[in-house]
Amino acid sequence: MAKDLYELGEQPPVGEVPAKMNAWLIRQDRFGVPTKAFQKEVIDVPPVADDEVLVYVMAAGVNYNNVWAALGIPVDVIGARNKAGEPEPFHIGGSDASGVVYKVGKDVTNVKVGDEVVVHCGSWSRDCPSVKAGVDPMYSPTFRIWGYETNWGSFAQFTKVQAHQCLPRPKHLSWEASAAYMLVGATAYRMLLGWPEHAVRANDVVLVWGGAGGLGSMAIQIARAKGAIPIAVISSDDKTEYCKQLGAKGCINRKAFSHWGMLPHWKDTEKYNVWLKGVRGFGKAIWDVLGEKRSPRIVFEHPGEDTIPTSIFVCDTGGMVVICAGTTGYNATVDLRYHWMRQKRLQGSHFANDVQSEGLNDLVLAGQVDPCLSRTFTWEELPLAHQLMHDNKHPHGNMSILVGATTTGTGATAAKP
Repeated sequence: MAKDLYELGEQPPVGEVPAKMNAWLIRQDRFGVPTKAFQKEVIDVPPVADDEVLVYVMAAGVNYNNVWAALGIPVDVIGARNKAGEPEPFHIGGSDASGVVYKVGKDVTNVKVGDEVVVHCGSWSRDCPSVKAGVDPMYSPTFRIWGYETNWGSFAQFTKVQAHQCLPRPKHLSWEASAAYMLVGATAYRMLLGWPEHAVRANDVVLVWGGAGGLGSMAIQIARAKGAIPIAVISSDDKTEYCKQLGAKGCINRKAFSHWGMLPHWKDTEKYNVWLKGVRGFGKAIWDVLGEKRSPRIVFEHPGEDTIPTSIFVCDTGGMVVICAGTTGYNATVDLRYHWMRQKRLQGSHFANDVQSEGLNDLVLAGQVDPCLSRTFTWEELPLAHQLMHDNKHPHGNMSILVGATTTGTGATAAKP
């Protein structure tokens, strides 16, 4: 007899959907640090639309976007959805998942009940005119990040996603490793391969900021898989060996330099010359790692305000600085003389489309990219995982949370029916 609610690890028979589920919720009246904002509740399992899939979540990935969701800044995601006509007064986060398909909408053809999948976080309306016209759906006004800009993310026993978000789970990985890589990996894939004139090539020098982090660890591996030469920028020397094991040629400790921040005004000769000395020293550090005087054709950026002046300066003539975030701030300053005369490109990038997500997943399936899972948390530790990220005390690489799977290091047998 079907049950209305199953406890964690008590997996329903495949295809049997209970009425209720356990979930971690954020509500507006408790916005704040993650250990306060996330609270366990029992709620209804959501229905699925014709193009959607209901996935029983085995494990969920941890990303900074749900630290923002907990804080309610820079965007109140609940308020934004309420204004758009979505009534739920809560947010279920989680933008990475591995799991099993339990229900499919009537128009779904790419997956079936029982399939083991990973989920990418790009969602959009199939009825959008630009999507129908074949324009990259990343440019659609309907594009949203699932589990942040949309509700019903992976921090629950069931999640609903659009069918195109589902990709085959790498069977050589555990549930938790399968849930750790897609958001950062597909983001890095688009950054390095999504801009045809500057798609990474064999023997390209690629400078990777934050090489030991989630994004950086993916970028190093993707660059190496394509035959390029990645150089990692790190914040402490103890991360050097980790980055080299991923495929970095070498590392540069940014703390050996002090010229970071917004660019001095070009009329302030004294301060500008101090900055110029610092940035040239950083450029020489790149040459020292390479053993030759070559500049990066691609600079993989996300710190933003503190580092953009340097990234654009050291980028090779005709090269590209590609950026997906601004973790140190959003006011980027540029000396346009070096930008236009050297014909460099500053390219913004945001997550990935289906083709790029599949491209990243294919590299993982082939064993060319590892999820770099550094720590797995239990269901009860979900707020702690986000609190560590909020406090910048989380480990390098990527993190996961066990949901339906209750034992680490296992695959399809992790949860007991």
